[in-house]
Amino acid sequence: MIKHTFNFRGFAASGALSALILLGSCQKQSYVFTSFREPATDGLHIAYSNDGYNWEDLNRTFLKPEVGGKLMRDPSIVQGPDGIFHLVWTTNWKGDKGFGYASSQDLANWSQQRFIPVMEHEPEVVNVWAPELFYDDQSGEFIIIWASTIPFKFEKGEEDEKNNHRMYYTKTKDFVSFSKAALFLDPGFSVIDAVIVKKQAGKYVLVLKDNTRPNRNIKVAYADHALGPYKDVSAPFTGFLTEGPTVQKVGKDWLIYFDQYRDKTYGVVKTRDFVKFENISSQVKIPQDHKHGTIAPASRKVLKKLKAYTKKKEI
Repeated sequence: MIKHTFNFRGFAASGALSALILLGSCQKQSYVFTSFREPATDGLHIAYSNDGYNWEDLNRTFLKPEVGGKLMRDPSIVQGPDGIFHLVWTTNWKGDKGFGYASSQDLANWSQQRFIPVMEHEPEVVNVWAPELFYDDQSGEFIIIWASTIPFKFEKGEEDEKNNHRMYYTKTKDFVSFSKAALFLDPGFSVIDAVIVKKQAGKYVLVLKDNTRPNRNIKVAYADHALGPYKDVSAPFTGFLTEGPTVQKVGKDWLIYFDQYRDKTYGVVKTRDFVKFENISSQVKIPQDHKHGTIAPASRKVLKKLKAYTKKKEI
């Protein structure tokens, strides 16, 4: 892996991998859903669910943003094979050349926040939006993808030059050293809010927002590898002014949650093949004011401790 010019020391992962995997396999699974609240200065909110359909808000801030522009939007979470939860987020609308990062063993107590300057080598970059985490079990690396605009670098339609996004990525094994940022996806149009999904061995799906002015809806593309190339972009399966997808497999179905930001509501579709999509929004319960983040599995043990921590803080 190519080492970039920034490097963070003093990060130590803890826990025995084999013991955690064995413990996790014996526990019932729940889900957590990261979120933020407008105007995005409040920080990390978390909702939880035992079935992937009905969500309850824990009604408190778990992490106040302290790095970059000191905003927290689009918080993306993933649990590594060692049990550590990793979180990345958007720190500013414009100007910041990286994203925020923190880690936690229990979702309640968080490491010191760090700013990861992934686009510092691009002097004209406008923004770094919606970093999304994916753990690649084939390479043992975390892949982080995000949307950035570099004016006059790509063809555009109706978009302003400072709103013509493409997807970029970096890789890391330890959140200390990162590969130099590189282009991840140029589908020929402005794209943001992309999520990598491993459908099965050798089959990957990218759920993405077409951010062009006539569209602003969600589509999918397909690849044989986590890093692509992603091809055959589909027709949209959501309506106008939708964004921020997150994907979780529940039973035999893949559920795709997305923010219907014009209506200030959440929509959900389910699919088994990422070709046919069924709208099940009426079957799902989402907390009011929930703004888009990502869903991650969490053991009942982790959730129990998180709820106990929340009640303790309320006293």
